[in-house]
This record gives sequence, structure tokens and C-alpha cells, in this order.
Amino acid sequence: MKAMPIARLVRARYAVAAVFCVHGAVTGSFATRVPWIQDHAGVGAGLLGVALAFPAIGASVAMPLAGAISHRFGARNALRGLLALWTLALSLPALAPNVYALCAALFVFGATAGMSDVAMNALGVEVENRLDRSIMSSLHGMWSVGALLGSAGGTLAAHLGSDARIHHLLASAVLTVAGLVACQGVLDLRSTPDEEPPPRFALPPRSAVIIGAIGFCGVFAEGASLDWSAVYLRDELGTSAGLAAASTTAFALTMAVARLVGDRGVDRFGAVRTVRVGGVLATAGGVLVVLAPHPGAAMAGFGCIGLGIAVVVPLAFAAAGRSGKNPSLAIAGVATITYTSGLIAPSAIGGIADLTSLVVSFGLVTVLAFGLVLGAGVLRGSTRDGAVSAPARESAPEQLQS
Repeated sequence: MKAMPIARLVRARYAVAAVFCVHGAVTGSFATRVPWIQDHAGVGAGLLGVALAFPAIGASVAMPLAGAISHRFGARNALRGLLALWTLALSLPALAPNVYALCAALFVFGATAGMSDVAMNALGVEVENRLDRSIMSSLHGMWSVGALLGSAGGTLAAHLGSDARIHHLLASAVLTVAGLVACQGVLDLRSTPDEEPPPRFALPPRSAVIIGAIGFCGVFAEGASLDWSAVYLRDELGTSAGLAAASTTAFALTMAVARLVGDRGVDRFGAVRTVRVGGVLATAGGVLVVLAPHPGAAMAGFGCIGLGIAVVVPLAFAAAGRSGKNPSLAIAGVATITYTSGLIAPSAIGGIADLTSLVVSFGLVTVLAFGLVLGAGVLRGSTRDGAVSAPARESAPEQLQS
């Protein structure tokens, strides 16, 4: 493989960042209209909870297919098609007239989300390898920016009382065009004729499971904080609804900003040290939340959790992409574990709270945050801690067509 001009790699980096932003915008657009979708489909809280499990189920089933699709069509064409399917799938849930149709729509929604997620993370890892510096944290930061933009648009649409079917059809069209434009600049990686194709569907390698455990801890703390921080402040510390809601927004912003600037820390200190320090900070934040005597201390604790876990998932994807012969399969394995963590975290926190209290629930979050300190060493294959050398990349069995 010929060396690539740095300008081409920089262009590819910004193109992948735009793809991450589009991907996040779909999630943000959907999340804000869930109440409208619930009313339109005529489902109660219990059935809605069941339906909202289907995106994770669809993603888990479909993500292992992404590697075979990229091998067959090339990385750029695969990402272009999978991202378009994801943006177009945004329009499906709002069209569902009942719970059965909603579950089917959300299954497709999750499947397209998962496959495009794997494809874009695999390309992000490849660009990071070629640039020989960390970029995965900022790429995930752009996903958070996209989610915030999508949420802002959805909040405005909901405030105006617009029909979510019309809102999501328009958003789907705009995001599909934006995604297709962004994909023009990504690397066009293609397999050589003699390269063995990946299996169409296979279980993730053991390395992905180990790395995924770190991602599980980070995503569990993230999901618990996003979904329950406002409830914690209101029920345990007696804050107003407005201040409680503001804490959730502040947590999301903290995560986005930390990811956007996190690559500098990774490049300077390495993935392992960065995650260990982040784990210490998140653990301290969890302790502060549990022991908080007033709302200000709890909000500071949630902020520390957000800062501490921000780079965990990006670095888990980066490590997975370098952990075996099939990066897409390893990334799919880590993504499946993190999706599962995000699915069970809110219900686990609620279940423990019902049996004991939210204080005990966030004690579990604190324990998992400390798991980042103990398990950070599994990320040693990530970025500066063991990045693929330039000679090795030059002999990789992939060809690039610009």
C-alpha cells in the first residue's frame, strides 16, 4: 500500500467526524419524540419499555454482518449504504400504529444503527492508525454534538406541537443527504482479491469480550447518570424539576466537551493511564454523589463521572480495532457489549432503587467506575500504548482507492 498524503488523511478524518455527527443526530432526533410515538402507537409505559429493547436486539443481531458487507462492497460504499439506511430508518417508528409495528420498526432502526456504527468506527480506527495519533475520542465527541443538535431540533419540534411523522421524514431526508456528502471524503478501503473474506456472521473474538468489559463499565455509568441524575437530585436531595433537568443537560455537555479534547490527553499519556486517571475521577465522582449533602455536591459528582468516563468507549473501540485479524468483527463485539450495557443500566438502577434506594444504586455505579482503574490495562493495544507501526500498516492486505 502506498503512503498517503497527510492532506488526504486530514480530509478523511473530518469526513468521518461528519459521519459520526450525522449518526448522533439521528439518535437525538428520535429520543426527543418518544412521548409522541408512544401516544400514537397507543402503548403504556410497560409495553414501551419492551419496545425500546428492540433497538438493542436489532443492533446485536446485525452488527456482526458489517464486516462482510464492507469486504464485499468496500469501506466507503458500505458506510454510504449503511448510514443511508440508518438515517432513512428514523422515519419508521413514528409511522407505527401499534406496539407490534413499533417493535418491528425499532428492530430495523437498531439493526441499521448498529451496522453503520461498526462501519464508521472501523474507518475511524483506520484513519487513526495512519495518522499515528489519537482521534477516536474527538470522533465520539462529534457523535455527542450530533446527538445534542438532533435533540435541540426535536425539542423545538415538540414545543411547536408538530407531527413526529412529518418531523422525522424531513429530518431523515436532510440527514440522508448530509450523510451521503460526508461519506464522499472517507477512505475507500477495498480488499485484495486473494484476501479471505470474513465470516458473514460469527461470535466476537475473546479479545473483544475482554475489552468490551471495560466499555460495559463506562457505558453503565453513562446510562445511569443520564437517565437517573435528574431523578436522584429531585427525590434524594429535593431539588426543583428545572434544576434536576439542567443537571442531565450539563452531564451530556460535559461528556461531549471531554471527548472533543480527550485525544490530547491520550496522545500525551497513553490510553491505559488516561483511562485509569479517568476511572479514579469517576470513582471519586460516584462517592461524592452517594455522600452528597446538598445538590451542588451531587452535580459536581455527576460532572466528575462524565469527565472520567468520556474517553472510555472511544478507546475501547480503538483497542478492539487493533486486537485481531478482523477489526470489524472485534468492534462489533465491543459494540454489542456496550449496547447491552446501555440497555440494562437504566432498568438495573431502577430495580435496585425499588429494593433499596437510589443511593445504593449509585454505589453500584461507583464500584463499576472503579473497575476502570483495575481493568484499564486491557486497552494497552490502543493508540500510543501500542499503535500499529507505519511499516506494518504499509504491508497491510488492504488497498486504497482515492
